[in-house]
Amino acid sequence: MTIAAYSHETAKNQVVSIIDYGAGNLTSVARALRYIGVTCKITNQHKEILSSERVIFPGVGAAGKAMEVIRRGNLDSVIHEVVEQKKPFLGICLGAQVILGRSEEDNTSCLNIIPGTTRRFPDRGIKIPHMGWNDISVVRSHPLLKGVDRRAQFYFVHSYYPAPEQEEDIIATTDYGSSFACIIGRDNVVATQFHLEKSGRNGLKMLKNFCNWDGKV
Repeated sequence: MTIAAYSHETAKNQVVSIIDYGAGNLTSVARALRYIGVTCKITNQHKEILSSERVIFPGVGAAGKAMEVIRRGNLDSVIHEVVEQKKPFLGICLGAQVILGRSEEDNTSCLNIIPGTTRRFPDRGIKIPHMGWNDISVVRSHPLLKGVDRRAQFYFVHSYYPAPEQEEDIIATTDYGSSFACIIGRDNVVATQFHLEKSGRNGLKMLKNFCNWDGKV
């Protein structure tokens, strides 16, 4: 389903920062936000990120390269400050992986906002990367999922998946060869392994929910 097929309500007037570290899906995330009536900016400027009401950290590509760019621009300290300020923070795809402590991809030390490891899918006769539409199983309720069809499918493209240390940080799972965490979160931080901006009506609904979320669970 395309963005144009989504019948929306206007989200709250606000400014959302999309962290720019050269990822390929920034423009599509911005386009989705603007469609649901949210003012957003793609930026790597520390003051702009810290002054915004909420922050989205999308990403595609390799964890090692992403963390290199993040650290070079001191965006790691900015991200930690956003989280410490209790502002709503959303990670998408690679953004759901590098918020953990470490990634098996390039054996990369990551942001450690949520303790855990990003793991590669085991070679068990499944096609890697996991690519296409898949459903999710909700483990615990979260404001991000308000009004989302529990039968909905979402769009995935990834070879690695987030594995938090603590089960209470898992919000939803998906089966692909075996079960893995596809939505994780703690306090004012939430992240999806699938691409919200490519997941049609329900992806847009979750983006709208994030933009109306106060960061509390």
